[in-house]
Amino acid sequence: MLSDAEILKALFQAALEAALPDGKFAGVLPERPKGRTIVLGAGKASARMAAAFEAAWEKVGGTCEGLVVTRYDHAVPTRFIEIVEAAHPVPDEAGLKAAGRILKLAEQAGPDDLVVCLISGGASALLALPAEGLTLADKQMVNKALLSSGMPIGAMNRVRKSLSAIKGGRLAARIGGARLVTYLISDVPGDSPASIGSGPTIPEPSEPQEVLALLREYAITVPERIEAAIRANAVAAPANGGEIHMLATPHMALQAAATKARALGFTPLILGDAIEGEAREVARVMAGIARSVVVHGEPVRPPCVLLSGGETTVTLRGKGRGGRNAELLLALALATRDLPTVSAIACDTDGIDGSEDNAGAWFDHSLHERAAMTGVDLAASLADNDAYTAFKALDSLVMTGPTFTNVNDFRCILVR
Repeated sequence: MLSDAEILKALFQAALEAALPDGKFAGVLPERPKGRTIVLGAGKASARMAAAFEAAWEKVGGTCEGLVVTRYDHAVPTRFIEIVEAAHPVPDEAGLKAAGRILKLAEQAGPDDLVVCLISGGASALLALPAEGLTLADKQMVNKALLSSGMPIGAMNRVRKSLSAIKGGRLAARIGGARLVTYLISDVPGDSPASIGSGPTIPEPSEPQEVLALLREYAITVPERIEAAIRANAVAAPANGGEIHMLATPHMALQAAATKARALGFTPLILGDAIEGEAREVARVMAGIARSVVVHGEPVRPPCVLLSGGETTVTLRGKGRGGRNAELLLALALATRDLPTVSAIACDTDGIDGSEDNAGAWFDHSLHERAAMTGVDLAASLADNDAYTAFKALDSLVMTGPTFTNVNDFRCILVR
């Protein structure tokens, strides 16, 4: 009989496998062009997407070239598409240079060419090409403030676009008359193409005043010259964005986990793939649902699993090591400590929970006893945003390394 930890990790693995781009290009490939096929891309999954596209394109007799930028340690072997690595979540010089090269390749595309763009979560930081009047240091400063502000990911990306010369459809505007096809792996609630990687090929008008209002709302103060650059970087008339194909989404990952759960004898209930909010508050809601399952058998009877995705946020109060999934899970563990039949896992599908080296964490009914035996104060750890340290001491971190995909957070509550 599998332990709760083994079941939880198996469901997470099923979700990860469903989110990979391998084999997903079949049936959605464009016609081969008269001219070149230029592949451009960015994101945590973009290197794996490039390898999968190469394989599919070769099968139909196509050749390609291009450049994709991914996070450090996320490159995979490719034959024709160059893979470069850069920093995430705070941009660096490597990302700046890669974005500039990608923009030049787009500008070189002619009317007989095909431009294929591969975008996944993380592209916002990796395509670090500042708007006119801004420096990389400016973008780094604002991005650091965003990450600790508690601002939702959709709003963060609106701010990031306003600072960029390439995001928010600005890459598409440089392609000109070439055919453009964009393939996406979604990491955002709702799967809006414009929000995935800040939509470099997805045209949309920009509203500088709304961006400045967001900065004020979340108490992020920027110099006047940055405000001026945001105002000057408005996009009034969107260009043609071409075709869009979604290769993987959070819901696809949750569906795969649900299928695996049934095979293991558990009734799955998908609570939603776009759940946002402060990690601790989301944990309280999840704990309430788990309690209803235990006490009333509603909204589903045990044995069951409650599956959810989305992206929570953490407003930093302490000085510990966290990650939004570890923080949510620790709050959930504390809220369900009197429910011994409840266990759970919460992980980021990219393999990195925030800026730490773990994907997330898990717990079962033994957590509180183990914490007492080892002297780990779970409540104090949560108060100090130190969930990583607590789960590490209890050997409850989930370590995957780079997963080469990214469909945001995966959460599973198991009720026996």
